[in-house]
Amino acid sequence: EIEKSAVPAEKGFDLHWWPKIETPQGWNQDRKYSYAHNVNAFAPDGYTFADAETVIYAVADYKNQMPDIKSLEQLIEKDKKKFMIDFPGVEIKEVESLVTANGRELKSLSFIPNGNGNWERVSYGEEDDFYIIFTISSRTQTGFDEFESAYELMIKNYD
Repeated sequence: EIEKSAVPAEKGFDLHWWPKIETPQGWNQDRKYSYAHNVNAFAPDGYTFADAETVIYAVADYKNQMPDIKSLEQLIEKDKKKFMIDFPGVEIKEVESLVTANGRELKSLSFIPNGNGNWERVSYGEEDDFYIIFTISSRTQTGFDEFESAYELMIKNYD
């Protein structure tokens, strides 16, 4: 399900949409960051999205606003190219797909830095008029390993 909201702004309303997900136990949704960056942003309890070592976020990209992207595979390839430019030497591997509560399979990739950068796992899918993207990102491999199960559970519970 895609959460859609309209937030009063200086000139009318700002529209936001992202996958509607259950907050994992031990985590909190950072609404302020979510609205500022148009993502459903989560940090471990006691942290904000900006100061946490490891974060999880979900995005719903409206297909009609991405006329140059014709398929999920094309979106994934675009992401991979951007990572390779932004983080030279990053190792990108396809990892086990994750399955949502309603049986939707999300293709998953891991992004492992070679030097600067974050350890990430990104899972991609489609829902009606949206591409949905879930990401766990950590400044350290230890943080990534510690919270990857919370990320997997979040996707497993997504309906």
